[in-house]
Amino acid sequence: MDATGPDRRNAEAVALFDRVAGTYDAVGVPWFTPIARALVALAAPRPGQHAVDLGTGRGAALGPLAEAVGPTGTVLGIDLAAGMVAATARDVERRGVHHVRVVQADATDPPVAPGTADVVVASLVLVFLPDPAAAVRRWAALLGPGGTLAVSTFGPRDAAWERLDDVFTPWLPQGLLDARTAGTRGPFATDDGVAGLLADAGLVDVRTEHHAQALDLPDLATWERWTRSHGQRRMWDLVPADERDGVRAAAAARLEDARTPDGGYRLVQDVRLTRGRRAARRSRPASGAASRPAA
Repeated sequence: MDATGPDRRNAEAVALFDRVAGTYDAVGVPWFTPIARALVALAAPRPGQHAVDLGTGRGAALGPLAEAVGPTGTVLGIDLAAGMVAATARDVERRGVHHVRVVQADATDPPVAPGTADVVVASLVLVFLPDPAAAVRRWAALLGPGGTLAVSTFGPRDAAWERLDDVFTPWLPQGLLDARTAGTRGPFATDDGVAGLLADAGLVDVRTEHHAQALDLPDLATWERWTRSHGQRRMWDLVPADERDGVRAAAAARLEDARTPDGGYRLVQDVRLTRGRRAARRSRPASGAASRPAA
């Protein structure tokens, strides 16, 4: 692979998420956790089941999965960033949740035996993978009969958010710009496109719901702190130091489009939640009955 190819970009992304592990979803602005909770609710795990959380990050989905499957079930969180895994594993240990385990691994090749998972979730992960269709096929193969795969992807942001994020555009390389806008391209442009990824992987009863996630900010400083706490920090890193005051000034002006009556700001992102399940095996026909093709 050449030096500018997917391997290098993947390594850069992992390094970035290692850097933000201490602040990720931890600056007082709810974001990843409510999205993950909505996704887990759609997946509807049950007590005693075995669940896998791909791209677990700081564990936004681990908590609701652990609550749903209970101590008779298991939850495995997988992330490629060592810093994320270490921080999330410490959280799990501190909380004494003994049926949850967190490991470092690639979400596109999870260390899970095929056919052994009851529930697999991937919250805001799929859109950033180089081959989403291949990833979904791999994830679907992890499911046992009747198992559920649920993924969240980005729909459109409100117009105010689009204008706000555009303050970074002059400094972004084309590859990073593509990652920011991938939620409106290819299979991620429509509900049917994402549903098609699951259906093409052999899943049935594919269903989509939408979750409107608000980002409530009291001031500009909180917006900057939030953007630096996750993957968007890369955008700040690309802005030259002597240009950052200009970015702040432009952001302050554009945030006025999102002003709320209480003096703060509200931005809204549509999140698409898509669920499918592996068909349950049909029972073997009774002796003498006509045989049917397997499901």
